Amino acid sequence: MFTGLVQGMGRIEAVEARGAETRLRIRALFELKNIVLGESIAVNGTCLTVETSGENWFTAYASAETLRHTNLGGLKSGALVNLERALALGDRLGGHLVSGHVDCVALVTGMEPAGESRVYTLSFPAEHGAYVIQKGSVTLDGISLTVNDCGPDSLSVNIIPSTQRETTISGWSPGTRVNMETDLIGKYVRNMLGAWMGSSGGEAKPASKLSMDFLRENGF
Repeated sequence: MFTGLVQGMGRIEAVEARGAETRLRIRALFELKNIVLGESIAVNGTCLTVETSGENWFTAYASAETLRHTNLGGLKSGALVNLERALALGDRLGGHLVSGHVDCVALVTGMEPAGESRVYTLSFPAEHGAYVIQKGSVTLDGISLTVNDCGPDSLSVNIIPSTQRETTISGWSPGTRVNMETDLIGKYVRNMLGAWMGSSGGEAKPASKLSMDFLRENGF
C-alpha cells in the first residue's frame, strides 16, 4: 500500500527485456536506505518487488501482465521514474490510499500555465470514467493528485511548483503516456453497490432494492 507521495526520482540504469517480460535496474537519485529484498517499491505508480539491491539501487521484474497495463514497457536506459516505498503503519497518510495496481494508461492531451502552477489534461479509456470524480483523488505515474475537472474519458489536474520540481511531471508533454490508478475506495464502493445500480452498459436497470428498511436491517 502506498500514499502517492513520491519520495524522489530514480533513473533507469538497465533494461533487460526477456520476450514479453522485462527486468529493470533502477538507481534512486535521493538517499534510499536499507532496501530490503522482497519489499515493494512503486515505480511510476506500479508496485514492483525488489529482487536484488545495493547502495541506492535495486532491480525489479515486470511481468507481461504489468507491461500490458502500464507504461513501464516503454522505459529505456536513462529514463526518469517516480519512486515511493510502501507505507508503514503509523506513517502519515498525506496523499490517499494507493494500491500500486495500475488501471490503465492515460494520455496527456494538453498543458497550460495557471499562475505558478500548470494544468494538465489527460484522456483515458471510458470504462474507467465512473471512478473519476471532480475533486476526487487519482494517481498519475505514482503521484497522488486531486481531479480539477473531468468528463467520461478525460480529466484535468493542477500541478503546483514543488510537484513539478520533484517528480517526472516536468517532462510531460502532449502525447506522454501516464500510468493511472483510480480511487481505491471508490472502486470498492461501486462494486458493493453494483447489485442495486444495475448495468452501466446501456441495459435497463432493475428496480432498486435499496430502501430505508434495507439499510436499517443491515446496520446503517
